[in-house]
Amino acid sequence: MAQEITTEFVDANGLRFEVNMCGEGKKLAICLHGFPEHAYSWRHQMPMLAEMGYKVWAPNLRGYGLSSRPELMEDYSIEHLMEDVACLIDAAQCESVVLIAHDWGAVIAWFFAMHKIRKIDQLIIMNVPHPVPMRAAMAGGLEQLKKSWYILFFQIPRLPEWLMGRNGAAAIGDMFKTTVSDPGRFPFEVREVYRKNAARDGGLTAMINWYRGLIRGGGGKRMEAKGYPIIDTPTLMIWGEDDVALSKKSTYGTDKVCSDFTIRYLPKVSHWVQQEAPEAVNAIVKAWLNGETVPQFEWELKQVEEPSVVEIVSNGDVHVA
Repeated sequence: MAQEITTEFVDANGLRFEVNMCGEGKKLAICLHGFPEHAYSWRHQMPMLAEMGYKVWAPNLRGYGLSSRPELMEDYSIEHLMEDVACLIDAAQCESVVLIAHDWGAVIAWFFAMHKIRKIDQLIIMNVPHPVPMRAAMAGGLEQLKKSWYILFFQIPRLPEWLMGRNGAAAIGDMFKTTVSDPGRFPFEVREVYRKNAARDGGLTAMINWYRGLIRGGGGKRMEAKGYPIIDTPTLMIWGEDDVALSKKSTYGTDKVCSDFTIRYLPKVSHWVQQEAPEAVNAIVKAWLNGETVPQFEWELKQVEEPSVVEIVSNGDVHVA
């Protein structure tokens, strides 16, 4: 029987966090969502992790859901975001930690692991590159620069919120129709979770302030000044190749900055990898955490009666990336 996901509030780092929870035990799996998402994005992974014996927490990070929503851009600096995660880990009171992160959550996770903010035992990253290979991709040509235009757009005061907030933040829901490989994985009720999340008073400003704190607020430069120590935590990266915002090239060289590194590419899967390809993602995560041979998949997207499904075709040990 699948483990039930419940929601509780946890006080940490002077804020109150809305946290989706599943499972019990002394092993913590903490799942960090991205932009413009929500803890709900981990709904397919949480029961699986709980069945493996983990206490699973998926917090709505600051500014998201019903978690605290500070008002200033400076409140969303990378240092504050890392300390939030550290204090949530402390609050969970577990003996071991696996940090699982996607998109903006993965930005936090990379810096968290390399600067050892807290001890973590395993690191799982989905569809955000380590900052060193990302810099190389940005410097290496126009492909990644073209994909990253929105980051500069988000630095403009008020205009991004006005454009994306019209019609009840309809643009946020539409994003999950136009940037995916298999729209059937994001039916209306799923898209509504993200639209309503963004439509909350002050929600879009809080979410965009993450980007402003990194660029205008100087968070990125401060992290660069600290350097990029080699990550010795065992690290798994899962990458949907059809990412509209990040090129596959931005993953190249990650093995040079992680001493124990495994990567699996999923062709024909978008940026929203753990939601669009949960069967493959769960199989990869489970095998890696158990120390087993990590499967590699070739994905064949087949349009069938709504909602559409993704059929997995296993190629054994053949690397199809």
